Amino acid sequence: MDTITSQTASKNATNKDSTLDPDQIARIDHSYDQAIGTVTDFEKQKTAEGEAHFRRLGWKRLAVILIVEAIGLGTFSLPGAFATLGIVAGVFCCIALGFMAIYTAWIIGKIKVLYPSIKHYGDIGGLLMGRFGEELFGAMYVLQLILITASFVLTGSIALNILADDKVCGLIFSAVSGFMLFILAIMPSFAEAAILGYIDLVCIMTAIGIAVIASGVNASNQPGGIGASDWSAWPDPDATFKDGMVAICNIIFAYCFAMYMTPFMDEMHTPEDFMKSVWTLGGVEIFIYTLSGSLIYVFVGKDVASPALQSLPGVLPKVAFGVALPMIFISGAIGNTVTAKYVHLRFYKNSIVRFVNTPKGWVTWLLTLAGITIISWVLGEAIPFFNDLLSLSSALFVSGFILYFPAVMWYKLICRGKWYARENILHAVACIFTFIFGLLVLVGGTYATALDIQHHYEIGAFRTPFSCEA
Repeated sequence: MDTITSQTASKNATNKDSTLDPDQIARIDHSYDQAIGTVTDFEKQKTAEGEAHFRRLGWKRLAVILIVEAIGLGTFSLPGAFATLGIVAGVFCCIALGFMAIYTAWIIGKIKVLYPSIKHYGDIGGLLMGRFGEELFGAMYVLQLILITASFVLTGSIALNILADDKVCGLIFSAVSGFMLFILAIMPSFAEAAILGYIDLVCIMTAIGIAVIASGVNASNQPGGIGASDWSAWPDPDATFKDGMVAICNIIFAYCFAMYMTPFMDEMHTPEDFMKSVWTLGGVEIFIYTLSGSLIYVFVGKDVASPALQSLPGVLPKVAFGVALPMIFISGAIGNTVTAKYVHLRFYKNSIVRFVNTPKGWVTWLLTLAGITIISWVLGEAIPFFNDLLSLSSALFVSGFILYFPAVMWYKLICRGKWYARENILHAVACIFTFIFGLLVLVGGTYATALDIQHHYEIGAFRTPFSCEA
């Protein structure tokens, strides 16, 4: 069904773009026919081909690409969050924040349907606050995406070092991770990236299964069995406000898929189907996060590492990280593609170069992608820690992207009539709560993470930047 619809969309896109109106023609890059100042047949052809090429994503592939982008790094930081919050609060946060993420994803997707010309999060900022909003949202968007890619560089380096028994300089492995994130991000279409997503999906489920089963078997073999594990249903009595906020931020980071909705939906041939993908992803995330986070914490206890794969006994960390490697690189590469597409589109918004189907398009695309990858690699080496990196980016940026920004968007861009009207009141109350909670995460999470980073540096818990340590 997706194939048939995709072919129809391609035909419609071709027919549409072969009869461009004067305003569209005026915005097309005239570099191929500067001598006479007209739009050439070549440009018209490339525009039509480009529009058709980037309208091939169906809701099923969208669900796959959202799952592989969302479920990965976050999953293996959650047992540590459960160790701080306890089982009861941990399960509650996973479920409540999951449904909140689904709701705010609906808001962003609905805006994309109502305003189909928007292509990324920055465009929504433009709808809210004009040029200033577009630049502000765009800057936050790029910074968050680069931090995410940097965290994938770090995780890839950790995985490779574990596989090599720390016998190779960590800088080499981080460079290898960055190179893989570049290579796998070369194809600019998300419909093509979704094909790799199926491989990623198998690796995700296998790695999670290994982590849960292996930690359970290991706990059973300990004196006293699983019952001897020092897990608790309640928060760690020694945990501070800072520890609690860091744990909550890690859970929020795991649900940051809403920020990818606009660029992914921009390639859908039927954008109205987006909620099928969101419900699929949301259900899978809530189930996996709640189950794996709680089970691994119960099996390992309060000393569970983050990422949790490092808590596995014997050679199992090697096995799990080996299985997870494709997941790390494919998920990181998709995020890298999102960042590069945003930057590339900013430079070539009104040019056929944006379609990456001409020599100039490919050269500029590869240069943009390489530049972003290098920046991410530098950050990954300069900030060599895991939990705090996730928490800092969550508090500063994700709190806005999936919480208080969507709440404002509903009031300004979706709400019709009075906000207190019968048909609007439930959304109005939900958005007020989401807005307040988002601001709490922004302020409290940033403060807590800053204290955590300061404390870890004071006790020498971090390695020297750009060193050979993993």
